[in-house]
Formats: sequence, C-alpha cells, structure tokens
Amino acid sequence: MNSELFGPLAGRRVLELCSTVAGPACARLLGDYGAEVFKIEPLEGDMVRHMGLHEGDVSLYAASILRNKRSIAIDLRTEEGRALALAIAARCDVVVENFRPGKLEAMGLGYDVLSRGNPGVVLVRISGYGQTGPNSYRPGYGTICEAYGGLRQLCGEPDQLPARVSVALTDYLAALYAALGASLALLERERSGKGQVIDVSLFEAAFSLLEPDVPAYDRLGVVANRAGSRAPGLAPNNLYPTRDGNHVLIAANNDAIFARFCDAMNRPELARDPRFTALRSRVANVDAIDEEVGRWTASLDSAEIIRVLDEASVPSSLCYTVADAFADRHFHERGAIVRHAHPRLGEVAMTGLVAKLSRTPGAIRRTGPEVGQDTREVLREVVGLDEERIDRLLNDRVVAASPPAQEAR
Repeated sequence: MNSELFGPLAGRRVLELCSTVAGPACARLLGDYGAEVFKIEPLEGDMVRHMGLHEGDVSLYAASILRNKRSIAIDLRTEEGRALALAIAARCDVVVENFRPGKLEAMGLGYDVLSRGNPGVVLVRISGYGQTGPNSYRPGYGTICEAYGGLRQLCGEPDQLPARVSVALTDYLAALYAALGASLALLERERSGKGQVIDVSLFEAAFSLLEPDVPAYDRLGVVANRAGSRAPGLAPNNLYPTRDGNHVLIAANNDAIFARFCDAMNRPELARDPRFTALRSRVANVDAIDEEVGRWTASLDSAEIIRVLDEASVPSSLCYTVADAFADRHFHERGAIVRHAHPRLGEVAMTGLVAKLSRTPGAIRRTGPEVGQDTREVLREVVGLDEERIDRLLNDRVVAASPPAQEAR
C-alpha cells in the first residue's frame, strides 16, 4: 500500500511508556496518522485493559485505544527491562510517557539519557500538574485535574453538585495537546535536527477550556459558575421539551438566525419584541424567551421540530445516545463509526479518525493487540536480539510474550 495512505507520520517511530487513558490516547492518535507505535506495558498488561466493558475476556476499550500499536511486555522494575526500553527508545522519533514527574529519571530513562544517543528524540510528558511548579509532585487523574482546573465547577445545574461528563474528557483533551506538541516538535526538528521535551498537564488542558472566563474574572471580577443546560451569554440556546417526551437542543444565537427561528415558529413578532431584538437583550430576558420557545416545542414531536428547523437553517439536534449514532447514516458515511477486523471478535466497531486529511488520511491498520503479542518480533527486528537471548529474557520474566492472535473465522 502507498505509504501516503497510512498518514503523514508514516516512517516515524513512537515508544509509548504509558498507562490508563491520556498517554495511550496520545500515542493512538500518532499511530492513527501513520506512526509505528511500540507500547511497553507491564507483564500483566496496562490497566486500561481492565477499564470499560469486556466481551468474554476481550477488552473492548483496549481494542480501540491500543489500536495501531505493537505490544511489548517488559518489566521495567528490572535493570535488563529498562535497558531494553532504552534500546527501543534509541530507535524512535518520539517517546510518550505519563508517569508522575521524577519517576522516568529514577528509572534511568530521563531526557538526558534518552537524548544522549538520540539527540533528535522528542519526549512527550503527560502528568497531572506538569513537570514544574509546587504541585508537580501530586498524583492526578483526569477527574481530579478537571476539578483543580476549574472545569468541573462549570458542569451541571447551578443548584446541584458539580456534575461529571461521563467520558474521560480531560484525558482526551490532554492527549490532543500532547499529540499536537509532538507533531510540532517533529516539524521543528526538520529545521534544527534537535529534539525537545513536551510538557502537558491534565489540569492545564482542563483550564484551557475556561478561555472566556479568565479575562472576564481579571477585568470584571466575574466568577463563572454552572449554567445547567443553557449556554451562558447566548439565547435562545437551551434544551427544550417536545411533545413526544424528548428534548431538543436549539441554538438560535445570532440575530439573523433568531429571526429565521421566529418565522419557523410562526411567531415573527418575537423578533421585533424589544426584549428579543438583539442578543444582549435576549440574554437579559432569557427566562422569557425560553418560555416562548418551550411552549412551541412542547406542541410538536421531536422529528417535526428538527425538520422545521432544518428547513429554516436553525441549528438544532436531539441529544443523541450512542445507539442513536449507530442508527444515523451520517456517522457511518463520515467514518465517525468504523468497523475493523479483530482476531477474536471477527470485527469491532470503534470511533474513526477525526481530522480528515485529503492526501495522507491515516488509517486503522490493526486493533489493539494482546499483552506482549509483539514482544518477540520487536526484540528481534528492532533491538536485534537473537532467539536464545529472547528465550532467556522470557524465562527470567524480564519480558512476556503471547502467541500471535489467530484471525477469527
């Protein structure tokens, strides 16, 4: 296959020294766009394999987040294991790690060591609070750091406890920043020939979403808080009840869209009402406009509302579940849901690639491997060990290997 089809990072090698979500998601992004990713995980496997649901003993989450990777099971607590990791890193363009700051150095794998024989290596470091600062020592998962970063305080209804979005939002956002940083560093390396360190913290990834709130507090002393289903500073922009028991999200934000929306409701006079003529006046009278909109939506079924608003070019949507997404042709035609062959499940559905490059689009080349599925192959082909040495490492439990998965019938 033409290497361009694999993506813009084809020919690059990435070593993943990560667990759980943010680090593996970063390396998965790099793998999706063509990089060859070597994942070193403990002999018992990455914890992410125990997260989410399973079909039998197959982790459905791991089938996706570990896709496009080669698994090498190495005990990094051993001196030989760390030497093997260093040998693989020496042959890689990027190393991604998400240990607590200081642990990589304690293992003898800090950037000074990695770059000594590989000055072009890019080290991507993902941690809760960053590599510097008074809180850098603290352990931090995504949920903890979205609280510290101010994001959790903005989620939910104003009169209730801050709510959690039921996905690893902060981890995936940090993964995006980390993958961007790695890509930028590789681009800069073409000019300088030198690598560098990318420092991404989970709390800063969460805090970055508060972009409008930071200057508002600085200049006006306004502390952003939970707004429930409404979008602060926009109106009408809310969830509204439908006759058939659903809720529809309508965002008639600017004045031109609002005028079209009023026509679609057969209420053109609302666009001339002094309370609603301009966005700022609608925000000041948000309860009144929401009452008018809610009265209209409650008189119609959800499908009819969507049809009417589509014809009027007013942005709207039902609140989809994953089942709704599977039933919607647009998700499949866009490649938001894709199916890929799995050696034990036959095939498995997963989310597709989001950034769609026209010439070098990237691809899902394989689903997540079994623990240590590629240990022998990588140690032989990449590190250059012979079978006798590999067998000794296996016997000494420095590494572990599972047999190559047989393709499902």
